[in-house]
Amino acid sequence: MFKKDNIIKKKEKRAYLFNKVALFFLLSVFSSLNSFAQCAMCRASLESEGNDTKSEALNDGIVYLMAFPYVLVVVVGFIVYRIYKSKKG
Repeated sequence: MFKKDNIIKKKEKRAYLFNKVALFFLLSVFSSLNSFAQCAMCRASLESEGNDTKSEALNDGIVYLMAFPYVLVVVVGFIVYRIYKSKKG
């Protein structure tokens, strides 16, 4: 009976950790949507044109491209964590 309780506690800890990571990821993605992530040259060229839709599209594209390396790091980290845990226990 003790092993069964221990397994349930481990699953609860994993679910809690996963929920924390998922919440952090969602909050970080949604908090960066309104950022102005432009380099100096891009900003200068867009400000001189006076076209707001192009500048908003450029900002969205930069944030979109910035998110994928973070997603890849999280996925690879989770895979390494699962492999480590499966070999250990």
